[in-house]
Formats: sequence, structure tokens, C-alpha cells
Amino acid sequence: MKILMASSSALMIHSLILLIFCEGILGATFTFVNNCDKTVWPGILGTPKLDSTGFELTKGSSRSFQAPTGWSGRFWGRTGCNFDDSGSGTCATADCGSGQIDCNGGGATPPATLAEFTLGSGSQDFYDVSLVDGYNLPMMVEVSGGSGPCASTGCNVDLNKKCPTELRVEDGGACRSACDAFRTPQYCCEGAYASPATCSPSVYSQMFKSACPKSYSYAYDDATSTFTCSDANYIITFCPSSLPSKQSSKSDGSTDGSGSESGSGSLPGTESGTGSETGSGSGSVPGSESGSGAMGQAMLADGSWLASLATGSSASNQPSRVIQFIPLIVAFVLFIGSLLKL
Repeated sequence: MKILMASSSALMIHSLILLIFCEGILGATFTFVNNCDKTVWPGILGTPKLDSTGFELTKGSSRSFQAPTGWSGRFWGRTGCNFDDSGSGTCATADCGSGQIDCNGGGATPPATLAEFTLGSGSQDFYDVSLVDGYNLPMMVEVSGGSGPCASTGCNVDLNKKCPTELRVEDGGACRSACDAFRTPQYCCEGAYASPATCSPSVYSQMFKSACPKSYSYAYDDATSTFTCSDANYIITFCPSSLPSKQSSKSDGSTDGSGSESGSGSLPGTESGTGSETGSGSGSVPGSESGSGAMGQAMLADGSWLASLATGSSASNQPSRVIQFIPLIVAFVLFIGSLLKL
């Protein structure tokens, strides 16, 4: 009888530990919402691989994916796609080069609006929306739950309508970055310009920043463009119809903080690239090629740059995922207790 009781107690303890930590293992839920008046085909590049690397998202629909703690990657929306019944085809903007609906490890071909995430780095999630590789769709990232600053970010403006002629793609469906259009070290923050001190915002990146003040506009735009949260889920909306909801509007479209656009402590990055996982990397995605400049692997190891981030000041009113899980834990304990009385 004592052996049975000991075994039951051990089982209960192990189960409680599993319940408490399972949410941390699961990481975060990403929900994609299409508010555009057309179909969008989101692309996904990250490690470890999620349930899909690319899919169709019709007008007005949504789809969710679970990502584990430690996941690092990016999302974008492809437009003007034409896929046959076997899933083979291409897209007019942000094509990933796989020739299929699934991107299978391919990154977005510029121009592309990017949402970049690193989950659970030092207990925090890091995220940003980047226009460093250009722009093809309005995109917002909003936070559900979580603790910490947890500000929404993104670009809620149709930059295709404001795109300068020299940056506009042929059909007007996207707007290139100056680096992609002109391929000079000054615009790409390369060579002699590969540092925050020597690479300054261009007239083109300033145009992007003016329209979308919380999005990355060039490689060293860290101070106003990188955000953090803990224990949160995220909603990525294409063509958001309005400003962020109260749930995640801890800061509106304006810039938080007083840091300069050049940021500090950034890794050298470039404004263009395919976003392959083996790229030189900067931005929210360590190892990514498109240089947002905020969170390369070296930056995650050195926390000195965190003070320059525009992360807001108010804490979330939403309970963390562990707290939300307490009722289930209590119910489970009561259930085990009733079994032990039998």
C-alpha cells in the first residue's frame, strides 16, 4: 500500500512539473490574419521548422501555428501567386524561390515586408517588422497576453502608393529598398559604411520611417524598431484595417523613447538578400541575411545594447500563460487527490 501511495505521489509531482513548464516549452502561438481584399500566401523561414513553411490565406481568413521556445525566424506575405493543383507555381512579390506553396527553406525575394521573431532568448521574446528588404504589404504585429512592454509594431500604411519612381517595381505591387535598387555600400551599410557610426539613414529610409515610425527602415535602425515581451502570443495581420486594438496598443504608431535612429551596438547588415538561414545575419532572427541589425547572435550574448531599445514603459495587464494555466493545474491536483482516497 505504501509503495502504491509513493508511486501515486511521484506521479502527481511529475505531472505538476510537466503542467507548469509545458507552456514555456510550447513557446508562442502565431496567428495570421488576412484583412486584404485579396488572397495572401504567407511564407515562413525559421528554426526549428514549423508545421508549414508556406500556405494560402484567403481574404478574411486566419490560421495559427505553435512555435517552441527558442524558435527564431521570419514571416512575410506573398502576393500575385499562381499555383496549380499540385502546389507548384510562383508569386509576383516576395516569392521564396521554391516553386511551390511551401517555401521549404527559401526566404523572401525583395521587396518584402518582414516580421521577425526570436522566442525566449533570456526569457524574453524579441520581435520587429522590417522594411530593410523593401515593402510589399501593410503588416502589423500585435501581442496577446504576455508581460513586459509588449508593444504592437508594424506598418499600417500602403507605401506602394507613395513609392518613388526609382524604387517602384514594374507593376507597382511593391517598393524596393535603396540598397536593392542601387547596390551601393552607402545604401547597403557595407564596406566603409558597415557600422552605426558611418551608415546613416538615407532620404529613402527616412521616407519609410516617416510613414511607419516603428518599423526598421535601414540596417541600424535599432533604437525605435525592436520590441520585447514575455509569455505572449502574437497576431500577424496583413492589411490591418485600423490602428492596433486596445489589447496591444501600449504604444500607437508613434515612436517610443528618445534613442537615435542609428541605434547602438548593431552588427553589420545589408538591406537586401534572400533571407536564407545561412546568411550573415542581423535583426530579430540570428543567422538571417536581411540586415535589420538588431539581434544577431553576438547581440543576444551581449545585453549592453538593451537600454537603447524603444520598448515602452507600461506592463501588460494580461496574465501570463502560466497564470492562465493555474485552474487546470488545480483541477488536476484535485483529481489525483480523489484517486488517492480510493
